[in-house]
Amino acid sequence: MSSIISDNDADILRDVLIPRRKILYGCVAGGIVATPLSSAFAQQAGGADEITVDRARNEPIPIVIPDFGSGNGGAITQVLTDDLNNTGLFRVISSTSPTSTPDFAAYKAMGARAIVTGSEVNGRVEFRLWNALTGEQIQGTAYSISGSGAISEDLRRVSHMIGDVIYERLLGDKGYFNTRIAYVAQTGRRSDPTKRLAIMDYDGANSRILTSGRWLVLTPRFSPVSNQIAFMSYVNNRPRVYLFDLQSGRQRILGDFSGISFAPRFSPDGRSVIMSVTRGGGSDLYSVDLGSGSKRQLTSSGAIDTSPCYSPDGSQIVFSSDRGGRQQLYIMSASGGGVRRISYGNGSYAGPVWSPRGDLIAFVRIGGGGFSLGVMAPDGTGERILTQGFTVESPTFCSNGRVMAFCNQSSAGARGSGFSSSIKMIDVSGFHERSIPTSTMAMDPSWSSGNS
Repeated sequence: MSSIISDNDADILRDVLIPRRKILYGCVAGGIVATPLSSAFAQQAGGADEITVDRARNEPIPIVIPDFGSGNGGAITQVLTDDLNNTGLFRVISSTSPTSTPDFAAYKAMGARAIVTGSEVNGRVEFRLWNALTGEQIQGTAYSISGSGAISEDLRRVSHMIGDVIYERLLGDKGYFNTRIAYVAQTGRRSDPTKRLAIMDYDGANSRILTSGRWLVLTPRFSPVSNQIAFMSYVNNRPRVYLFDLQSGRQRILGDFSGISFAPRFSPDGRSVIMSVTRGGGSDLYSVDLGSGSKRQLTSSGAIDTSPCYSPDGSQIVFSSDRGGRQQLYIMSASGGGVRRISYGNGSYAGPVWSPRGDLIAFVRIGGGGFSLGVMAPDGTGERILTQGFTVESPTFCSNGRVMAFCNQSSAGARGSGFSSSIKMIDVSGFHERSIPTSTMAMDPSWSSGNS
């Protein structure tokens, strides 16, 4: 049941909660201000078209990244380089060129398809993206950091924002670098662990512990539209779903059911949370409205119905259930009707998650002495296994649906020796698997949508 149930802690360390500041365009206020940079060179060329890249899967895009300067500029260069290289879709060519118009002929000879120029001076970051083949400016933006706060953290955010722009202009999809991951940080002995709610940037930086560890926590879930996390907590040794507000540090119970509530997931509009609630020897799915607190029961099969997840348009729900004897995946309407099974492979299926694109459902398959992480179409066709391991679970998609994060755990020896739990990422095509650095063992990741 541990791979299904979610759980969280109660005592909140309010002093470590740092609200994310809004990004403002064309006006001056506390936070990050972004303004466009025009280019006379680009205007003479008749405007800038986007670069069309259709072979990044087979051959990474060569792109020139400059030295943004000493000090803070060097940090920007490093973050931006890591963002692009870590996708497996770009090959960064380092450069020490100044911020003026680049030497297109020289970079074309090096095989570059795109060129970045930029600099950082006193919290103002200028960046331009160029088409190496035509010499046109594709994008030009200046970011200015104003107000109080951690300048280094904001500069990292600016670096991620620049990376997102490059990703979108060259690949056609929204970038996911300026996002966060909620997760469970585990310390102590495996037989008696301390599990605390935590949050970090997508690349493992700026990690913050949000709860004290007095009570066990599991499966945090980001809201798609706000700075809130739904999670399960064993407060007073009674497992229930709670809502944690990242700005205020407050938490509250969601639907104080008589049974255990677990496996929460937000609706796409963020107005309600669906969860599993125990009843007798089984569990049913309920939806709880965040505004009114009203509850709506969606299933009553007498089986264990759990791990619900909405489709991106909110019209359907995928969940796992043992109503057929073995745990499998099912889809139903958001109102609870029209249940149909979609998984038919060998083994048991758990932890389904709908892609933000709507085209895939990720899942965990247990069988053959191990765990597999895979994807299938919403009708159950096209099942593909992306990775396998002793335990691989808790898949979560990035905001554009092209990458998944998941929990990877190793086997344990006597008294838990040799056990490890970490967060990894993998492309939905099954390539470029890599680990995310964390200061403690980590599990149960949940990727923010980019709006939170």
